[in-house]
Amino acid sequence: MGTVRIPFYKRKGDNDAYLGYPYRHWVRYQLTYGDRLKAGIVGAQDAGEPFFANRNRMGYDYYSVYLQLRQLGAVSNLVLGKYRASMGMGLVINSSFALGKTSLLQNMGRSASVLRAHSSRSAADYLNGVGATVTIAKGLSATAFFSYRGQDATLKEDGMVSSIVTSGYHRTENEMDKKDNLKNTTFGGSVRYHDYGMHAALNIVGTHLNRELKPNTNVIYRKYYPQGYDFLNFSVDYGYVHHRFAFNGETALNRDGAMATINSLSLRLGGEWDIMAIQRLYSYRYTSLTARCFSDGGRVQNENGIYLGASWQPSPRWKLSAYTDYAYYPYPRYQVSQSSHSWDNLLQATYTHSKWTLSGRYRLRFRQKDSDKDLITQKEHRARLTAEYNGGIVSRTQIDLSMITSTDRHRGFMISESIGYTHRWLRMNAGFGYFHTDDYEGRIYLYEPGPLYNYSVVQYYGQGVRYWMMCRAAIGRQFVLTAKIGTINYFDRSVIGISYQQTYGSSMTDLDLHLRWKF
Repeated sequence: MGTVRIPFYKRKGDNDAYLGYPYRHWVRYQLTYGDRLKAGIVGAQDAGEPFFANRNRMGYDYYSVYLQLRQLGAVSNLVLGKYRASMGMGLVINSSFALGKTSLLQNMGRSASVLRAHSSRSAADYLNGVGATVTIAKGLSATAFFSYRGQDATLKEDGMVSSIVTSGYHRTENEMDKKDNLKNTTFGGSVRYHDYGMHAALNIVGTHLNRELKPNTNVIYRKYYPQGYDFLNFSVDYGYVHHRFAFNGETALNRDGAMATINSLSLRLGGEWDIMAIQRLYSYRYTSLTARCFSDGGRVQNENGIYLGASWQPSPRWKLSAYTDYAYYPYPRYQVSQSSHSWDNLLQATYTHSKWTLSGRYRLRFRQKDSDKDLITQKEHRARLTAEYNGGIVSRTQIDLSMITSTDRHRGFMISESIGYTHRWLRMNAGFGYFHTDDYEGRIYLYEPGPLYNYSVVQYYGQGVRYWMMCRAAIGRQFVLTAKIGTINYFDRSVIGISYQQTYGSSMTDLDLHLRWKF
């Protein structure tokens, strides 16, 4: 399969900064044989990156070559090339997709230790080398992995690393100079026992950098950011899963003895109620370069909190879900120079009848921030109303509202409509939306579908419209061709974007083409 995006506009960087042309494209070949074999290669590059030029003389800016084998006797799983690893609930390593707060109720908080091939275009959060899981005895398995890869980094004059860059962009000379200038060696493993619904595992992950990581700790909130050449993390994860309830937890230590722990309990009461509670305590001294776990602040560090969620389905037509999540940050963080807290709440209702689905959700979030004298509490209100019809034609009408209040008030709304029709080998979709916000603070987020393996959650601010059309055609049994064209047109500006991404004009149009060949 392959995809290309063609922009019908020019950015400032296309004229005097970017090393390549303005087209983004990628290709992937994958071979599968049941659940036993997965092998493939991915080549990808972003708009502005050189192709068969500069330091990309082998073609694409990014490649992923991978092989995954299963059920090889005692070796239940073997990965080679680029892959992802997850252990427990993610306190020592998790390079997989992280679930959001609303999605937690769907999987009842269950954890897993897995190795899987990295077949995506993401240039971050992957390992490169070899990993394997071996069955030692019934219910007892061991996993080990080793990785060596280059990472992008911003270097100081003395060669130390001030920050690790994960964007994957290499469009300018400055971005290209950062490419793979840091070498990362990561290794680890786990021993896991599972039987009769119970599981327990001992995990370890170590990382060595060939350059010293030295962030600017003069800024108070970065004082306890990861520093040095070597990092080591240990954890024990544990749990018991029953069809009516599940308990999962993980407790971890770094090499300095700082602790992080997370524990979840979920209950399924009859066919109507799902209830979940999550407790977390992440020391501000706990550091890890590979951890990714449930949090409100986005880091497995400097956060204590409790999450309570519930889902109630009193009838096949009605479903109500809600959560509340309180987090306390004992040490300063970005834009907050002292201890602070946040409180996040959501209520959602869905009604289904015949071919119609009606839903509404309201989210209220409180976050403390610095002001001239002391902390102030920012209140964030977001609401969404949706009506979906699924007959011969599929349609979705949606209204999004936002209001952010602190010292000032920022408001925004967006009304959008999407429609789809399928007839045998042809599927057509189209969408239109009008948005109006006071400024960037009142921005609206909206999901938009795209060709296979291409989707986006776009943020809208200012005033304007967005419209798009997508057509998917099956050509015989082997080929699928998808084309999508979309335009965003602003009413309140004649320049879009900043820096090298700046475009002169009030509108931007992109065309995506995707071809899939299965044989």
